[in-house]
Amino acid sequence: MKKDDQEILKEVQRNSSMAMNAIDTISEKVQNRELLHELSKQRLLYSVIQNKATDRLQSERAEGYHASTMQDMMLKGGIQMNTLTNCSSSKIAELMIQGSNRGLTSMWKSINHHQNSGNTSMEVAKELMDFEAKSIERLKKFL
Repeated sequence: MKKDDQEILKEVQRNSSMAMNAIDTISEKVQNRELLHELSKQRLLYSVIQNKATDRLQSERAEGYHASTMQDMMLKGGIQMNTLTNCSSSKIAELMIQGSNRGLTSMWKSINHHQNSGNTSMEVAKELMDFEAKSIERLKKFL
């Protein structure tokens, strides 16, 4: 496996992991059943995409992404701070949209910096990016 492919797939793993952790953290605060259902579906699909990246890395015996405890704590702490005084559906949707936008930006950066990657890793990256863009559109109705 080329180094560029490995880096793209690791970025997919990282973004998916952060999204799932954010959903796990924020779901405790969601009162709106429709929003909670949407977040649950998103979490499942992030998991599927992350598993695709992991499977491709493992099939090539390449090293994958490993989240640090500090990163997880910072993510959870940021969510707690941002929802301390306002945990409305609108605020939660806003936070999730912001997170998805950051995820899209980091994927574009990774793709631009690893242009020698093959079709296999790019397919997974584009699947994540398409999913995040669609998630943003679905979350807009909760704003």
